[in-house]
Amino acid sequence: MPEISKPKWVIASIGAALCVVLLIVLAERGPAPQVQIVSVTREDLTASITGNGKVEPISPTVARAQFPTFVADVKASEGQLVRKGQLILTLDAADQRAQLSQARADLLAARTELRNAHAGGPPDDVAQLRGDVQKAETQVANLERTQQALAQLVTKGAATRDEVAQNQALLATARASLQTFQQKKAALEQRAAVAVEAASLRVNQQQDLVAALEEKVRSATVIAPADETLYSLPVHKGDFVKLGDVLAEMADLRHVRVRAFMDEPDLGSLGQNEGVQVLWDAMPNRVWNGKVEQVPKQVVARGSRSVGEVLCSVDNDKVELLPNVNVEVRILVHEQRGVLVIPRGAVRYDQGQHFVLAYDGEAVHRRDIKVGVAGADKYEVLAGLAQGDKVALPGDVDLRDGMKVRAAEAK
Repeated sequence: MPEISKPKWVIASIGAALCVVLLIVLAERGPAPQVQIVSVTREDLTASITGNGKVEPISPTVARAQFPTFVADVKASEGQLVRKGQLILTLDAADQRAQLSQARADLLAARTELRNAHAGGPPDDVAQLRGDVQKAETQVANLERTQQALAQLVTKGAATRDEVAQNQALLATARASLQTFQQKKAALEQRAAVAVEAASLRVNQQQDLVAALEEKVRSATVIAPADETLYSLPVHKGDFVKLGDVLAEMADLRHVRVRAFMDEPDLGSLGQNEGVQVLWDAMPNRVWNGKVEQVPKQVVARGSRSVGEVLCSVDNDKVELLPNVNVEVRILVHEQRGVLVIPRGAVRYDQGQHFVLAYDGEAVHRRDIKVGVAGADKYEVLAGLAQGDKVALPGDVDLRDGMKVRAAEAK
């Protein structure tokens, strides 16, 4: 019995193997896998780099408190459009006005002192000494003429020697008085010359003090320098403000600047005047256009990122973008018109060569290509494909060169 059962076991094994082979053959002859197919088209292609940024006014007017005081009154409201010369707010400047009055009086006194110094001294003292010198000079001249006359009369016997001696004594006294007055006048002039420098310094100091106090008094009245938007007004009537506190911020918000923070690897493709698109989450359906005004000169740390700060001017004619809001910034670094494009997902890379799996109506075949500008979701095709050619997109099926597939147009 064992010898008879052995051939049956062999026959059964062979039959099972034939069934497996048959099943494999039948499976291979089943329907080809379905893949998504796209056509090579001609479109405009834009390549951009994306970063975050913050909106800034281009030339803001920032009014700050120039002395500690209280807010006397507020005449405007935050967010309104103000006209040139319009009153925004006033500060209590009573103390500064009192100090200004005293400083002006001190300046007047310093100027008077300087004029006196230039004139040789106080006018009364100068006039008194000038009169004393002239009087003494006249007296000396008269006594000298008398002395000469007496000398001639003595020779003729018409005058005595005692009269000559008496006049000589008077002349000596007059000359001594003249010398004293001249010395006093010279000393006064010398003191005045020294006083000129000191008086000039005091005048300059008082002028600076008056100018500073005048500026403080003027700063107590905040007015709009031009037709602008009052986008920040952090104070209210009765508030106490310290030196340097912001009182109001105004700017023409029809043109704003965005300070964009771009990651270091993207900085090499940046250039002056490149197009910019700004997006704000608060208005998701709105795009603001602008251009690059200044490319970064250095890289700085911002949190865990290494970024360059790019300054972009942006049109904001409807005054919708607000200062200090955070935005998304797209800088258009390349723009090509009417070029051949394919989805980035269709492009594969192997050993330094880009290629696609082109579809010929039955199967896919490898085709080497050359790509150009890379957009957000598409590549520019420089060589290897023509308009209308069809290529396969990646999917669940592991596609191979020469594999037969069924085409499904990609959505």
